[in-house]
Amino acid sequence: MDRTEKREFVASLAAVFAETSMVVVTRNDGLTVADATILRQRVRAAGATYKVAKNRLANLALAGTRFEGISPLLKGPTAISWSADPVAVAKVLVEFAKTNEKLVLLGGALGTQTLNVDGVKALAELPSLDTLRAQLVGLISTPATRIAGVVQAPAGQLARVFGAYAKKDEAA
Repeated sequence: MDRTEKREFVASLAAVFAETSMVVVTRNDGLTVADATILRQRVRAAGATYKVAKNRLANLALAGTRFEGISPLLKGPTAISWSADPVAVAKVLVEFAKTNEKLVLLGGALGTQTLNVDGVKALAELPSLDTLRAQLVGLISTPATRIAGVVQAPAGQLARVFGAYAKKDEAA
């Protein structure tokens, strides 16, 4: 990479850090090309990005951003993953690290909050954004269903009472 390419890379990474909400740092020492390809596919499917970057350039891009706290994690062969959905990127990386010991979680940051490995794992245990939205819609629609049932119940009871009187009069 020449200087111009490095400047462009730092600028593009800084723009990413300005837009994203979650960044996870991993160590990928000894990860095979096939494993890295599978990891990248899973990360991409979750709507996140996985990038191996030179630590010096990544530190330059982190300077002045809300993710500046992860700079000490950038030592050795590291990779950075980010996503707008904080749970998605954490879930994919934690699940992959369980099956492949060569991918080691180092930590991350959620906004200005720096997370250690346990923090990233705890975040991965949360339901995804889509699941939370579905639960919220379910909670909102449940009271409406209950209200409709309560409103219909007296009318149904009256109909049953009238029906019982009609059958009683017919029998008599």
